[in-house]
Amino acid sequence: MKRHTNIALFVPHAGCPHQCSFCNQKSISGSVKPLEPEEIDAAVQVALVGNSKGMEIAFFGGSFTAIEYNYMCSLLERAAKYIDNDRITGIRISTRPDAVDDEICKTLKFYGVTAAELGAQSMDDKVLRLNRRGHTSGDVVNASERIKAHGISLGLQMMTGLYGGSDEESVYTAKRLIELEPETVRIYPTIVLESTPLAELYKEGKYKPQSLDEAVSLCAGLIPMFDRAGITVIRLGLHSGGGVEEGYLAGPYHPSFRELCDGEIYYRNILDLIKKNNAPKGRFELYAAPEYISQIKGQKKKNIKRLEDLGYYCTVITRPGMKRYEVRLG
Repeated sequence: MKRHTNIALFVPHAGCPHQCSFCNQKSISGSVKPLEPEEIDAAVQVALVGNSKGMEIAFFGGSFTAIEYNYMCSLLERAAKYIDNDRITGIRISTRPDAVDDEICKTLKFYGVTAAELGAQSMDDKVLRLNRRGHTSGDVVNASERIKAHGISLGLQMMTGLYGGSDEESVYTAKRLIELEPETVRIYPTIVLESTPLAELYKEGKYKPQSLDEAVSLCAGLIPMFDRAGITVIRLGLHSGGGVEEGYLAGPYHPSFRELCDGEIYYRNILDLIKKNNAPKGRFELYAAPEYISQIKGQKKKNIKRLEDLGYYCTVITRPGMKRYEVRLG
């Protein structure tokens, strides 16, 4: 799997014309000063202290192409001078589907932007309206096609557990995103944060967030869909830190959310393997790639314990060369 290493820079939502139901970055940006080009220099110099290669300068914040045009160009120009195709291979941006036209794409390409991520969140127009996204599923399709037409790698982001959404809606969204053939995807379970419209709906009893188990179960079904399509899921769940814990009110937040999902996928694959081979209860060996041993065992050996409860006592043995999520019986 291709590994993405980012020199991450946050651009406050100065250009975002909406406050989505789940987003509290408008209130945060009021106390966060705009990113200055000089801060890009400082971040890059720190990143270059090591010998890392294949890094991207990444502008996060969700509405990069909606900020004031000249300001956007000043940030891109400062970042572009560091692209050497070795240590720093390009620039990654995150933006809204309705803030991408041909002129924007030409500008991004000119300054060396190699990847653009779109916050699609859902491909159900009703869910988008309920969550105040301000764009349609059609905007996602059009922006995706423009980005790829200009030779920029496409990344898409989706959310589960949105207000008015469902598991079926998330599966539908995943299928629609796969049709757009992005290179990467991020999946974010909806978290209720203070100072958001969603927080008010939650407090009024009008919104029930997913439980952690529900979110893990759903995402463990979505990840293989993207995996089979050759699309890399580069992020699952919100990053720890950055004020998430302080603003957290409710919902399936966990600092090791990906580990939980990977463990659930392995557990399901083991059960399928046992059923397929009609394996008798008792002791047997499981083989997996060495880098995925902790995932196959599950967090705090959860999978091993669940299998034992079913009468299966497993010894996990490493076998180099096996793929992620692949497991074999001894």
